Amino acid sequence: MRFTHLIFLLNFLMIISCKEEPYNLTRIEGKRIEINDSISPKQDIETFIEPYKNHIEKDLDSVIAYAMDTYTKSNGELNTAIGNFMVDVVYEQANPIFNSRAGKDIDMVLLNHGGIRSIIPKGNLRIRNVFELMPFENKIVVVALKGKQIDSMITYLSKAKRAHPFSKLKLTLDKNFEPISASIKGKTIDVNKTYYVATSDYLYNNGDNMRFFRPNDSLYDLNYKIRNALIDYLKKVDTINPVIDDRFIQIKK
Repeated sequence: MRFTHLIFLLNFLMIISCKEEPYNLTRIEGKRIEINDSISPKQDIETFIEPYKNHIEKDLDSVIAYAMDTYTKSNGELNTAIGNFMVDVVYEQANPIFNSRAGKDIDMVLLNHGGIRSIIPKGNLRIRNVFELMPFENKIVVVALKGKQIDSMITYLSKAKRAHPFSKLKLTLDKNFEPISASIKGKTIDVNKTYYVATSDYLYNNGDNMRFFRPNDSLYDLNYKIRNALIDYLKKVDTINPVIDDRFIQIKK
């Protein structure tokens, strides 16, 4: 009997102890902790990440190709060797991926002049150079546009008067920067046709005021970064020697 009473008493005490009591905030205290170079955890962190840092630095310094010359985005009027190189690489690397997924080919590629953030130096090209050239995490997307939207794109490029790089499109302007002719893969632009334009997710989202990407028939996210496309391409070639050509020119007479 006494044992039963004891069990009851213990259970009662547990219920009482678990009862929620109201709490009120009565005081807030703060304490200043000085952070300086003498704190050992900082040294511990640096020691911990040192092997990873060395590994990354080694990868960044890996030679993956050779450039015949130094290429900059200021070397050219309406098209540049470095810009042509980048968009042509995006086409070559992205088109097989898009074709395997959608059963179609990319019709053209458009990037922006401001997205070229560094030069391609003459000599050995390292992965570090590609990160400097394209430090952003921009991905390649393919946008399905009607011919009328391509016309809006051409108007934008004509008025911008900048070497926005594109591939598979050919555009000629007169002395007043008005379009004389435009073609995609050598064919006149059909206003009723759907064109598949590869670009960056940044430009698709109205970057550089390129608002002609919306609305559209469809969008394909290749989940493939522009930087990775450049690295993959450079790893499979020995030497690059891009040139300025006639894909975007102005007749000044």
